[in-house]
Amino acid sequence: MKQICWKESGAGDALEALYRRPAAPAEIENRVAVIVNEVKMHGDSAICDFMERFDHVKLTPDQFLVGPDEYAEAEAFAGEETRKALAEALSHITAFAESTRPMNHSFSPRPGVQLGEVFTPMDRVGCYIPGGTAPLVSTVVHTVAIAKAAGVKEIVAATPPMKNGKVNPETLFALKEAGATEVWKLGGAYAIAALAYGTKTIKPVEKIVGPGNAYVAAAKKIVYGQCAIDMVAGPSEIMIIADRSANPSFAAADMLSQAEHGSGLEQAVLVSDSADFIAETKAAIEWQSALLSRGETIRKVMENGMYFIECRDLDHAAEIASRYAPEHIELMVEAPRALLPKIKAAGAIFLGQWSPEPAGDFTAGPSHVLPTAGTARFFHGLTTNDFIRRSSVVEYTKEALAAEVPAITKFAAMEGLDAHGRSASIRIEE
Repeated sequence: MKQICWKESGAGDALEALYRRPAAPAEIENRVAVIVNEVKMHGDSAICDFMERFDHVKLTPDQFLVGPDEYAEAEAFAGEETRKALAEALSHITAFAESTRPMNHSFSPRPGVQLGEVFTPMDRVGCYIPGGTAPLVSTVVHTVAIAKAAGVKEIVAATPPMKNGKVNPETLFALKEAGATEVWKLGGAYAIAALAYGTKTIKPVEKIVGPGNAYVAAAKKIVYGQCAIDMVAGPSEIMIIADRSANPSFAAADMLSQAEHGSGLEQAVLVSDSADFIAETKAAIEWQSALLSRGETIRKVMENGMYFIECRDLDHAAEIASRYAPEHIELMVEAPRALLPKIKAAGAIFLGQWSPEPAGDFTAGPSHVLPTAGTARFFHGLTTNDFIRRSSVVEYTKEALAAEVPAITKFAAMEGLDAHGRSASIRIEE
């Protein structure tokens, strides 16, 4: 665990280093570029090779796609509690997604002119569902269900196979319930390449969404342009701003919740104006971590990715948070609504002591697919907008066009594009 105090020399440099964390190390990007190119060039055969190398599974191309028997097995496996939890999450996430779906609109800003926007769902999108260190069943509803709410026709999911060559049954049941139309047994960087470029067996998609490890993030970055992506997201992270009114045991539990994801590259950051609160939280982390099942994974993050920052006051804490631009931020302070406007960049903001980040991971409503590594400064969490095409609509009457022809032809003349000017002026010539 690392500590930074605003009063000590070197605090500024330490904070700057924290702000500049990369989404994926350069050496990972280099290795991923080779994987992506192999899939692009050799398709199914490259996928078979990478699946055997990385997932230790041998499948032929005709076994990549989940079939009816596997869906039936997954449905039989799902217990009543699983079904209930999934139904609750689907209900909450679908309701939020439908409430944020953009609507067609038009207006007349001046006589004879109608302007507007129309929104059309994409036809085919890919949702990546991680399954390496833990089967992220919740990611299914936070991607597939939102695509369905947006009206996408073909919702293609890719998730790593287990050692038996099948998809985790609870993940598969969730995919079926959420509305996935295809499920492919593909993982990591080679899955992203397959979705982007397609193969003899797999049709390419228009956009790829979903979280993943540093290899997935690097692959999405490489294929951007071949298809769209939601964001370049890497290992999970949380920042907590807390004052003396907060419960240090709550803060410790929330920091540990992000540390258990599995890559060892996660970050958990506490910012407080109270040195006593920081000390109490550190002590709580030590005893709580000893009770958790993923102790080895958590210990890596405790050693390398946990930061405790003592700040001047809560305004200073908000400045630090806005520079860090966390994936998740919790405002565990006496007046969280008062501090909210001062947070300028964050993927998701949780207000007060009774809004833990894992509620956002599972059941709250907004997607848990969020920007990491400071990219919340220019990316946002997944919404229905990410699955929808926007087109502007322009309609003029003859009289309205005539009123603007002088300006149109002047712009055309300034840019040396006389055909542009003629396109407008020819319409009003007698």
